[in-house]
Parts: sequence; C-alpha cells; structure tokens
Amino acid sequence: MSEAPAAPRTASADPHPAPGIDLLLRPPRPRAGWRLLPARVIAMCAVELQKLRHDRTELYTRAVQPALWLLIFGQTFTRIKAIPTGGIPYVDYLAPGIIAQSAMFIAIFYGIQIIWERDAGILNKLLVTPTPRSALITGKAFAAGVKSLIQAVVVILIAALLGVVLTWNPLKLLGVAAIVVLGSAFFSCLSMSIAGIVLNRDRLMGFGQAITMPLFFGSNALYPVSVMPGWLQAVSKVNPLSYQVDALRGLLLGTHAHVGLDFAVLLVAAALGITAASSLLGRLAR
Repeated sequence: MSEAPAAPRTASADPHPAPGIDLLLRPPRPRAGWRLLPARVIAMCAVELQKLRHDRTELYTRAVQPALWLLIFGQTFTRIKAIPTGGIPYVDYLAPGIIAQSAMFIAIFYGIQIIWERDAGILNKLLVTPTPRSALITGKAFAAGVKSLIQAVVVILIAALLGVVLTWNPLKLLGVAAIVVLGSAFFSCLSMSIAGIVLNRDRLMGFGQAITMPLFFGSNALYPVSVMPGWLQAVSKVNPLSYQVDALRGLLLGTHAHVGLDFAVLLVAAALGITAASSLLGRLAR
C-alpha cells in the first residue's frame, strides 16, 4: 500500500514580512567577540555607577580628608618651606599628590564590594552569564576610575579655592582624566586580586590598610624623589602611584614630567591588574 503524499507547505500570504515580525521568527545574530567585550564593560560600568547615583554620601565624606591635607598640611608646609618644590608653593606641589591619593583610597578597597557581592549571591549569578570575566573586572575597574574622577574634580575645586595655580587647558584636563582613571583601574584590580586570594572582608581590610600608607609615603606625592633615601627611591621607581603623581603634576602645574612614560606605565599596570583579577575571580565563587 502506497503512502499518502505529504501535504505541501502553506505559503505565507505576505511575501515580505515586516521587520518586527522577522525578529520574532528568527533570533538576532549574536555579537562578534570583538564587539561583545566593550558592550559588557559599558554595561557593568553603568551598573556600578547606578549605585553611586542612589547614594552620594560616599562622595561627600571622602572629600573631607583631601580638604584637610590641603588646608592643614599644605598651608603649614608652604610657610615652613622645608621641602624643595622647584620654586612653586608647597600647596601647589601637594595638590596633584592629594588627587592621586584620594583616587587610590577609593579604589584600593574595591575588593570589599566584590566579596559582598559573593556573599549576597550576586557574583555567582554574574559568572553564569555569557559575560567574560575580564569584562566584569574591567567594568568594575573603570567604574572605580569614574568614581575617582568625580573625587578628583572635588579636590581640584578645593585646590582652586585655596589659590593653587592649575591649568584649565581642555586637552591637559582630558589627560588628567585618563591618568586618574588608569591609576584607579590598577589599584581597584589590585584590591580585587587580593580579594581573590584572602577571600574574606576582614582580611582584605587588613591588607588594604597595610599597603595604602606605604604606597602613599613611598611615592612622590608629598616630597620629590631626590630627597628620599636610596632604598625609598628604589621603592618609588616601582610604585605606580609615583608615575600617576608625576603625570598629574606635569599636566596640571606644567612642571617637568615624563607624561608619555607615566601613561605607558599606568596602561601596562592596569592591563596586568585586569588580567590578574580576572584569573582570581573564580576563587571567590567557590
């Protein structure tokens, strides 16, 4: 007995379906790899900045310490004239160092947030998405950079009110923004890398407090490298904060600086920090 012939497929009444209907019938093509990472980075950065939008208290409280450094330490040492500054007032010399310090203080404890996200179950949910780990880390690193940039604007305004002579050249200010973001990206990745090793908020707080002040005092933020003892000069040469301060001083004050070298060092440091933090992110989710 022969089989019944198959029924012919019904043709669509509309030979040219609308574009919206076509999207419903056929899923959109996934983005190529080179387009996926920037989109994920921007999305993660936007999520981090939304938290700042809902609670601005951190910005106000973090402005107190830089103001005290400039008002008390800067004004006092300007009168004493004990530190060689190349002919500029000490408070002018100090201002770029305080910008770098305040940015570092924001970024260096960024690992606490990622540990909190692990404890709340948020990190595990993020890790099971198609988002690459490097995109998660890069998004958080640049979000820290943007938060530090807002802090830098506050410090610059305080310094201007104190009579610090700063440049207002748009190109140089754009360079200042890039330097602040790169430096903060490195220090936030350093914090997240330590978080991936210690796996505990209390331990991370201890490590953060242990390395913050040595990084600050082991840089050229408060005094030139030439007045340091030999061993501290060696520390300063491998300290990314020194390169950040040097670039900020050259851009904001017009002093002699190796801005190209500083930018390259911070860029490499940020890339290495993102790589290290991405490789250690999986330990937090275990």
